[in-house]
Amino acid sequence: MTKPNNNTIIAPSLLSADFARAGQQVQDLQNAGATHLHLDVMDGSFVPDITFGHKLIADIAQNTNLTLDTHLMVDNPYHMLENFAVAGSDIITVHAEARGITHMHRTIMKIRELGKKAGIALNPATHESNIEYLIPQLDLILIMSVNPGYGGQKFIPEMLNKVRNVSSMIGERNILLEVDGGVNADNAIDLRNAGANMLVAGNYVFSGDYQQRIASLMGEA
Repeated sequence: MTKPNNNTIIAPSLLSADFARAGQQVQDLQNAGATHLHLDVMDGSFVPDITFGHKLIADIAQNTNLTLDTHLMVDNPYHMLENFAVAGSDIITVHAEARGITHMHRTIMKIRELGKKAGIALNPATHESNIEYLIPQLDLILIMSVNPGYGGQKFIPEMLNKVRNVSSMIGERNILLEVDGGVNADNAIDLRNAGANMLVAGNYVFSGDYQQRIASLMGEA
């Protein structure tokens, strides 16, 4: 059985913010104890929606001390990496399924060459064995527990076993295991017990008291 993680990072997702008040909400998250902010960049190609680009991330980076966890839900991400690195992203994650990536290893190494932590994301239908060869170069693995593209979806419970499998693949390596999609207080304990040490939560955090919601995801409330 995977050892539960007691030092869980909570990364509220900006996708669920009120963009008219986003600056204040980011500050409120920091005041509530958040240390990370999850930034879903969508291009209208890899997923149907379009969200924001590196300009917004640069503006946020100038006004917060939060670690910026940039999740590129985009096709052809390689040539975008430098823009997002310069903007202030601390972690840059690309999708294993993204079109236009001929060599994933090269893409991951490019992120690291830019001085950023490198992550790879897996959609629910993508088997974890597809990224096993990359593990020595990764700083983060993101398990999508919903099909990407929209906020507010329900958690797919079968992803718990995938989290366990990836946790076993990681072993003792210093790699963050992140889960994104439908995360709330009801499933957070199971995710932590399965080996996840970083949880993305959008609607759940933004629909209540930030401090209480973050604490509940960490198992402290």
